[in-house]
Amino acid sequence: MSLRIEDYALIGDCHTAALVGKDGSIDWLCFPRFDSEACFAALLGTPEHGRWLLAPTEPIKSISRRYRPNTLILETTFETEAGGVVTLTDFMTPRGEAADLVRILSCTRGQVRMKTDLIVRFDYGWVVPWVRRTGDGQSNGIRATAGPDTLYFRSAVPLHGEDMHTVSEFAISEGQRLHFDLTWTQTHLPETPPRDPELALQETDLFWREWSSQCTYKGRWKEAVMRSLITLKALTYAPTGGICAAATTSVPEHLGGVRNWDYRFCWLRDATFTLYSLMMAGYVDEAKAWREWLLNAVAGNPAGLQIMYGLAGERRLTELELTWLPGYENSRPVRIGNAAYQQRQLDVYGEVMDALHVARKCGLPPSEDAWRVQRSIVNFLEHEWQNPDEGIWEVRGPRRHFTHSKVMAWVAFDRAVKDIEQFGHVGDADRWRAARDEVHAQIMAQGWNPKVNAFTQHFGSDEPDASLLMLPLVGFLPADDPKMVGTVKLIERLLVRDGFVDRYLAHPEVDGLPEGEGAFLICTFWLADNYALQGRHAEARQVFERLLALRNDVGLLAEEYDPTAKRQLGNFPQAFSHIGLINTALNLKGGGPAEDRTE
Repeated sequence: MSLRIEDYALIGDCHTAALVGKDGSIDWLCFPRFDSEACFAALLGTPEHGRWLLAPTEPIKSISRRYRPNTLILETTFETEAGGVVTLTDFMTPRGEAADLVRILSCTRGQVRMKTDLIVRFDYGWVVPWVRRTGDGQSNGIRATAGPDTLYFRSAVPLHGEDMHTVSEFAISEGQRLHFDLTWTQTHLPETPPRDPELALQETDLFWREWSSQCTYKGRWKEAVMRSLITLKALTYAPTGGICAAATTSVPEHLGGVRNWDYRFCWLRDATFTLYSLMMAGYVDEAKAWREWLLNAVAGNPAGLQIMYGLAGERRLTELELTWLPGYENSRPVRIGNAAYQQRQLDVYGEVMDALHVARKCGLPPSEDAWRVQRSIVNFLEHEWQNPDEGIWEVRGPRRHFTHSKVMAWVAFDRAVKDIEQFGHVGDADRWRAARDEVHAQIMAQGWNPKVNAFTQHFGSDEPDASLLMLPLVGFLPADDPKMVGTVKLIERLLVRDGFVDRYLAHPEVDGLPEGEGAFLICTFWLADNYALQGRHAEARQVFERLLALRNDVGLLAEEYDPTAKRQLGNFPQAFSHIGLINTALNLKGGGPAEDRTE
């Protein structure tokens, strides 16, 4: 079975995550963190780069799958041509002393011939481990070790080695349940005693249902919003509260192309959107943890502020190419790390300022540390905002005066002034108010292009950029201002393909890369938000429903969508896409982030 990225589902334990294919193969898994070296990397290569298959050997009539309601427990049901039915339940237990992945097979009709094929390859498929048999007389197992990493595999069926695979073929009959467990540990530590798989299932189910019960959203899109919130929780690195942008690296934005990036890090740009989506859905603890991660990550000299950080706030995210991996559908290179962390992107200063302002508006406990960080940022930005940068889309071409970047500098000064006016913080409001007015005037003079009746991508440009849809969403101009109406019209004319929004008109001289990528889902959510703010409610709902229809069978979204090939593209699942879904659902209900942020 040849799988597209939307044929995968996510399981995780709020430390790391795995992708499970419709065919019963786990093709991506990193231990012990999202950004650790993968032990299963078949997603970016072949089965020989690591995977764990558990599936029928008989001809299959149908495959269906679902998440148990309000959980991250995946159930895949296979019906064979012979009439047998078997369900594979996959989950990762809430992290205790060790990282556990559990698979449970249950047969509900007839008898089904099955196989398991475990191929452990540490370091993204590079390292073949030393494998030894284990077992306690009641179960079968192996110990796979390479350097610091050890996996313990415990099986309900007899195992044997074959061409550096651990395999078994067996039958399961109606009413029978079989358990399989994979546990990671550091090699120097003793083996963790196995957990009872059925008890682990009950505990995992309870963990997710209790978490989901905190959701306060009551609108018409409750199921979609809840699934997106669970996905955000699954992408949260529990020890720090940092939210991973995606669970994968190098899933291409253009099949066969070079736009293959590592997204297993935390972007500052996501901060405000994330806080809104969590706070307005009732998840105060997660929002507080995200704010604390943000403060710890950006602490220090504001001149050294990065656009992204590691899960624990790491700053050096050195980019490397893994030459031994052929890439997803032969899309090379495969990259780990992300060199964009070294870019200058002025908009992140505005995002940090806005996020900390929003935290106060939403009622998070006061933080004097937050205001100290903000003062440092805005004092630095007074001298920095007039410089060019790489912009929101992390172009690898020359720096420019991007309009969106200047708008977010305006946001930084605006939120500093409002924090003084609304919350009584001490600062030079008059000076920052003057800087805010100066930035606004420059944008209106140079970011606005009367020839095309729209704001444009950068000063002196004649072309649109989807990031300009943010202007009313951050309160720079009302959505029904004639200049914004003209900007939306230009975006509709030049960037909308089959109802979905491209980021910009690609030019190699602008972004330093070959042309070709999918439409950006977050940009299409922004278009729906603009329609809602303009009073075009029917159109806003139509765009939103079109986006909902892109979700895969278990409700997940990647970063982009190819309207021609009609498939999802980019890293998966993408936190920003699910944040957009949550916030647009809130906006369409009324009183959501788009309205709140523009006050």
